[in-house]
Amino acid sequence: MTAPLDLSPAPGAAPLPRMILSQAGFEVRAVLRNGEQLLLTLIIPVVLLVLFGATSLLDLGPGRRIDFLAPGVLALAVMSTAFTGQAIGTGFERRYGVLKRLGATPLPRGGLIAAKTLAVIAVEAVQAAVICAVALALGWHPHGDPGSVIVLLLLGTAAFSGFGLLMAGTLRAEATLAAANLVYILLLAAGGVVFPLDEFPSGVQGALELLPIAALAEGLRDVLQDGAALPGTPLLVLAVWAVAGLVLAGRFFKWE
Repeated sequence: MTAPLDLSPAPGAAPLPRMILSQAGFEVRAVLRNGEQLLLTLIIPVVLLVLFGATSLLDLGPGRRIDFLAPGVLALAVMSTAFTGQAIGTGFERRYGVLKRLGATPLPRGGLIAAKTLAVIAVEAVQAAVICAVALALGWHPHGDPGSVIVLLLLGTAAFSGFGLLMAGTLRAEATLAAANLVYILLLAAGGVVFPLDEFPSGVQGALELLPIAALAEGLRDVLQDGAALPGTPLLVLAVWAVAGLVLAGRFFKWE
């Protein structure tokens, strides 16, 4: 005799990994549909790479221009996606009540942060492919271990993502928009992306080297330009920023 079919409701949340992956997929689709986000995350880094790599507008010191620029532009792409784009996008999601509705779901704050970080990594993979292709077309000859590059990029992503979410989850959307763009411009100018840090006074240079964008750019140059193994100082700087940013974002992020 066939056992009776049990059709009683069995409510419950999906497993946390499934919720995170589902939210990450939504975040990626949202970025790809947003023209302003694509301009910030892809077009601007590529334009800077071509502009300064194919011309002599800036004195980039000894060595080939493209070998200096390509790692810096990769670092800029990470910052533009993980920090600036994510801070602005999340800030307006918070303003329009999107995050409030997410806060009513079983997805915890840590799960939302994880999902947004995974989405950022997916977008960065596209950025890196495009930037590397353009740089190779301009004559770039990278060296070093790809694994070291991946470690640096992931640590940089964690650092920028944490502080981007901290800003978006604590400030008003308009303040986040202004502050994120201001930080982007300042770090582009003073973070060793297209201007060598040794052009700054020695006292200022030491402080600038502790910025996450400078640590990421210099670490990538150590590997891709000089063929070094995992560079200790940039990794340590990025790790400190990553831990601080993610811990603070997890603690102070507000859904509304």
